[in-house]
Amino acid sequence: MSTLPRRLLAALALLAAAGPAAAATDPSFLLTATAADFDRYFPSYLANGYFSTMTSVRGTEGNRAYMVALMDYARDDIARPAAIPGWSEIDYNPGGGWLNATRVAPHIFRDYRQTLDMHDGTLTTRYRFAYANKATDVEVATFVSQADGHLAATRIALTPQFDGEAQVTFPIRLWSEYQPRFPIARMTGEEMIAAVIASGQTLDNKPVPIPDRAPVWYPGYVRVAAADGDAGALTLWLDGRAQGGPAMALAAAVGLPAGLKVEKAELEKTPYRLSLNLTVKFEKGRTYAFTKYVAASREGWGGDARADRALAEQARRTGFDALLARHREAWHALWRSDIVVEGDPQVQKALHSDLYYLLSNTTVGTAWPMGACALTPGYAGHAFWDSDSWVFPALLLLHPERARPIVMFRSRTMQPARERARQYGAAGLMYPWEADPETGVDHTPHFAYEVYREIHVNADIAIAQWQYWLASGDEAWLKEHGWPVIRGIAEFWASRVSYDAAHDRYEIHHVTSPDEAYNDVPNDSFTNAAARKALQIAVKAAGQVGAAPDPKWGEIAAKMYIPFDPKAQRHLDFDASVPHDKITWMGSSLIWLMYPNLDLPMSPQVRRNDFEFQLHELKEHGDDPNEMMMVMLAVGAAELGDARAAGEWIRRNLPGFLKAPFNVRTETVANNAGYILSTSAGFVQSFVYGLTGLRIDDDGLREAYAPVLPPGWRRLTLKGVSFRGRRYDIAVERGADGQARLTRRAL
Repeated sequence: MSTLPRRLLAALALLAAAGPAAAATDPSFLLTATAADFDRYFPSYLANGYFSTMTSVRGTEGNRAYMVALMDYARDDIARPAAIPGWSEIDYNPGGGWLNATRVAPHIFRDYRQTLDMHDGTLTTRYRFAYANKATDVEVATFVSQADGHLAATRIALTPQFDGEAQVTFPIRLWSEYQPRFPIARMTGEEMIAAVIASGQTLDNKPVPIPDRAPVWYPGYVRVAAADGDAGALTLWLDGRAQGGPAMALAAAVGLPAGLKVEKAELEKTPYRLSLNLTVKFEKGRTYAFTKYVAASREGWGGDARADRALAEQARRTGFDALLARHREAWHALWRSDIVVEGDPQVQKALHSDLYYLLSNTTVGTAWPMGACALTPGYAGHAFWDSDSWVFPALLLLHPERARPIVMFRSRTMQPARERARQYGAAGLMYPWEADPETGVDHTPHFAYEVYREIHVNADIAIAQWQYWLASGDEAWLKEHGWPVIRGIAEFWASRVSYDAAHDRYEIHHVTSPDEAYNDVPNDSFTNAAARKALQIAVKAAGQVGAAPDPKWGEIAAKMYIPFDPKAQRHLDFDASVPHDKITWMGSSLIWLMYPNLDLPMSPQVRRNDFEFQLHELKEHGDDPNEMMMVMLAVGAAELGDARAAGEWIRRNLPGFLKAPFNVRTETVANNAGYILSTSAGFVQSFVYGLTGLRIDDDGLREAYAPVLPPGWRRLTLKGVSFRGRRYDIAVERGADGQARLTRRAL
């Protein structure tokens, strides 16, 4: 039996630690795929907010990867995330066939397990590759560093059950441009559907794991300008540029196991592949660990290929063990702020997966927002109200430094918002429904052009800006960044309202409701209520920074019309002149008036009537409800004091929405448009603001209503909450009388 060098033994021990054993004491952080998932495998991703790679069954394939706000701008198309060269691939041929080309079947990939360890931010894949009368035990560990933003690494440990020659390759995939590309910037919905069908595709709901909106949300293109490598130094590097967009670079350095006999090392360069190809000599039963160290950068974040090559080579000198340890330590620090549910393991695991996806897509110290579908091409990577009203509040108390880039993005992109307001004959700032995360410019597809009327996004942005000030107390930030945004949005609303002299009130006409099938209505209740709050915020913000508010802001807010049915003692979705009779995924948008960010003041009875009407309309006029609806029903039930119903709505947010094996959330149960970060953030908000009853307002972090704890739960704890420079653990638990109570413990 051969003996392994001490350094290699240590490396393999650390590799094993990246797998399930390290977190076995807390299974809520572990998501595991087995051979039973081969036919339903919905890919996850590894990411650090700056760049990513998708996961795949073998753990070694050439997967699509994306980089923050690296957008492609093609003629007649919308801005869309450009797929960067695939960096995570390693391939292996023991003599009978290539690992990545062999069909995935249980008898070929034996004893298969792939584990996403969310506590460590690692993906570990293990199996015995048995093919063509040869077997090799395979272990693959991959991470995108949370500690070193430009770095990632993947290691494959091969234990052959034979003596002889084998091939190991380390490719970087140079993707071709996606075809067919549609002129989505000018196509109507009917034209787009016809074009998709003509291309042999459909937009129909499909069984998992096939994404059913890929024909529209396809990746953009990185054109590689220069690519090269050095077979002697075992390095690869390239410079590229997203089509019409920013430059990017990528480099890799390969680390070999000590004592390996390399028969041949070659550099391969083709239009679609840059690779280091090795022919090696193996001994039966000996473990060989190969590591691919990767460095990535983009314009405005890092250097070029030369700089990345130096980073990759330095990473190789540092070693996999040390890089992994730093990465894990960074993730463990993030998890010091957590949400802990005692009494429902399934809910706890879902919470950890949602937090994992949010943390994997956040940056610190930047002004980039989070794309609606994370570091994937879903919804073209654009920033919607999802960033400000869904993701931002979920992060604000647990990770305020990761919420900040979202509000900073709106400050950075005031100029395009100002120009857009002028385009539509309005004053101030008019942010688009779909903003390009790089430029802030409107890139709403033409087929969705009518949602340009979904202008509540402008109120949502102002509310988020004010919430950041309330939670941080950063007056310098408010003066320099928050106030200019809030002021510009107030100016927009003052120019957008109409005065109804007969009723002495202000109205807002020609808007799209959050229930988007109603796309040209007067006086949508959510829009009017949000606009009123934005104007009230502007008056307060002016006073805080020592500016004089426009007197019209307070007048409009005081006289803003919010439709109400006095007989039924409930709000209306919009003006009574518009029939409320369409089949939509929401059924009604009244529940949105209870949204934590808005929290429209109303009596308990009106709140209950609104809630009951929402339930009725969801049954009568709802179809395939979005996950956001489940969130709002959980929050609404909690505010009404119904702990059982709140728990039921939370649990209904799991089956169907969470796709196996890694809890990837899709927009609806039937629609496999995945990686929707707002849905993950919404689920988190069910706990942070729903069950606790907490609200961020002028009085601080306030208990707006009594907390609730679903039956069977022993405790809910928000760990490491940050508010105005102080940290707390906030818990909801039952007292001796059985009633839920909220306690705060300063840290």
